[in-house]
Amino acid sequence: MKHPTIKLSYNAPVALTFAILALLALVADGITGGWTTRNLFSVYRCSLSDPLAWFRFFGHVLGHSGFSHYIGNIVLILVLGPNLEDRFGSWNVLWAILLTALISGVVQFVFFPGSALLGASGIVFMMILLSSFGGVRNGIIPITLILVAVFYLGGELWDAIFKHDNISQLTHIIGGICGTVLGFALSGKKRH
Repeated sequence: MKHPTIKLSYNAPVALTFAILALLALVADGITGGWTTRNLFSVYRCSLSDPLAWFRFFGHVLGHSGFSHYIGNIVLILVLGPNLEDRFGSWNVLWAILLTALISGVVQFVFFPGSALLGASGIVFMMILLSSFGGVRNGIIPITLILVAVFYLGGELWDAIFKHDNISQLTHIIGGICGTVLGFALSGKKRH
């Protein structure tokens, strides 16, 4: 009797590659005593003549303050990513990540000169809202999408006003808005 062979599948290349790159950024942080996180994987106000400033507009989503911060974001990306890549295509998910990273990086750079931003939570919230668009077809918007948007955006606005912590609710809101806009834009398109 033959035993079935088990094969591994790199089923969600964008989500898996993102998780690996963010893990490598976290390892590099430990090896360099935080230099890589400060100089490559955090976005903050600096001179635009610094070539690393341009990388940080995107690279900040790979940086994390520690292993628990990394796990909290990456588990959700690994849960949501495969379905999004299957529904919208890997290239569209990659562009959604890059666009969300750029917008949140630029907003941080312009409006918050005295602080730095790092982490993939904006990407996570973009994916949460984008995944809610799975049921949008033929101009019909599911109530679950509306509830996710209201609860999510309402909760983040509440926290932004009444909580004072080291969590960037604005980044979550930007991610949610990006996910909503991209969800409407991608819902009618076929998978690439």
